[in-house]
Amino acid sequence: MAKPKKKIKKAAPKSRKVAPKAIKHKKPKAAKRPAPKKSAKPMRGRVAEVVTAATRASVDLESAAGRLERAAVRKVGEVAARATHAMRSALSHAPKIPSYDELPVRAGAPAGAAWGVFGDDDEVGTINLLTPDRVVAATSSIRTGKVFALNLPINIPDPPLFTRGKHTHTVKIFPGAEFVLDDFLDNFYPQASSQWDALAHVKHPVHGAYNGIPDIEITGRGGTRLGIDNLARRGIAGRGVLADVARYYDRVGKSINFTKAESIPLDDVKAALEEEGVELQAGDILLIRIGWTKFYLSASAHIKEELSKETVVPGIEGSERTARWLWDNHLAAVASDSPALEALPKTAGNEMEFLHFHMLAFFGMPIGEMWNLEGLAEDCASDGNYDFFLTSAPLNIPGGVGSPPNALAIK
Repeated sequence: MAKPKKKIKKAAPKSRKVAPKAIKHKKPKAAKRPAPKKSAKPMRGRVAEVVTAATRASVDLESAAGRLERAAVRKVGEVAARATHAMRSALSHAPKIPSYDELPVRAGAPAGAAWGVFGDDDEVGTINLLTPDRVVAATSSIRTGKVFALNLPINIPDPPLFTRGKHTHTVKIFPGAEFVLDDFLDNFYPQASSQWDALAHVKHPVHGAYNGIPDIEITGRGGTRLGIDNLARRGIAGRGVLADVARYYDRVGKSINFTKAESIPLDDVKAALEEEGVELQAGDILLIRIGWTKFYLSASAHIKEELSKETVVPGIEGSERTARWLWDNHLAAVASDSPALEALPKTAGNEMEFLHFHMLAFFGMPIGEMWNLEGLAEDCASDGNYDFFLTSAPLNIPGGVGSPPNALAIK
């Protein structure tokens, strides 16, 4: 009988590594561990975050400040550019004005007369130099916004000068309405206090009035032309410049006798302007302070009475030399705290050396007198700025010969 074959156990084939099925075991209870100490890392992280946020905020603030500063610089630059443009534009659009030596420009006009320069029918003269461009440029003289009213009260001087009468002021209750007041002036002289002279105020005794306008057409002489209403309808606004001769005299040791007809040399007016460091520009309104208002307000009743009987006043040099200088600087107007701008009365033999003939009759250049320049002068001396924006609105009196200036200087 055959022997049975031994069963040979075959080795199990090597299996691919396959994760065995997880055997469920009961999880042993974990031993209680002590609570871990709170790590310092989160705290450091929070501090870092706070510092980062603060740094970013600081950078943002600095950036904002920088932006504001840059914006401010740009704004200043824009304003300066506009002012420069306005000045250039004013110069480029300004009417071409002949020099004094080139006058007259119209056949038949007297030597030194600007008749026809602003047109044959013109009645405002050198006020034409206050072009819109120059008015815009003049606003650059406003720095602080301070405002100075340049009128004296209408009852000063008291008694009035130059044989003018004294006005009366009546205030009354409105009829039928006791809660309403009304008032009126009698015997009011528009040139008794601070004033503008209209171009009709003075004509040349030989050559006549401004622009050769015939007497019969002039206000008070048969017509209505050359009255203050021409200036009132147009209005006056532009760059004002103060020549403080009184302060200049105080510094150099000179003085003025306000009870005498002392003539202030043109060279002293120039020296005052030079010391102030201000240059005249075409279209400027020049204000000349000699200190007369200050003198008058502190004068005795006796002196005031004597002045009313015979008005003797100092003023600037009333010569052709002065007239030439005023015209060649192309000024729009000139005003002073002096009652006549120039010294009056004229000395014997010099009666025709009257600046009013040149300014009013030949140039058509308005003259302002008895302006109150004290507060303005004080401020100019304080801040060193002698230019400002000036406005004036004379009374619109048809055919009027003069008017209070109602002037404001804005610094």
